[in-house]
Amino acid sequence: MSIALMKMWISFASMGFMFIAIILIYLSRFKLKNGIIKNIVTLFAYIFMILAGIIILFVVFSGPVSE
Repeated sequence: MSIALMKMWISFASMGFMFIAIILIYLSRFKLKNGIIKNIVTLFAYIFMILAGIIILFVVFSGPVSE
């Protein structure tokens, strides 16, 4: 597998993390009423969002692939 293709799959994983974060934030704000579970779900959402941001920064700043 080429480096460019691997970077593409890594960026897809980052987009998946962002999608999971959106779903978890929606659940925590509108569906959950309990404070502890709501806080845990929110924490996981922000963890996924931070991981997605770090991965995207890696993909963007690693530069173009020469082939």
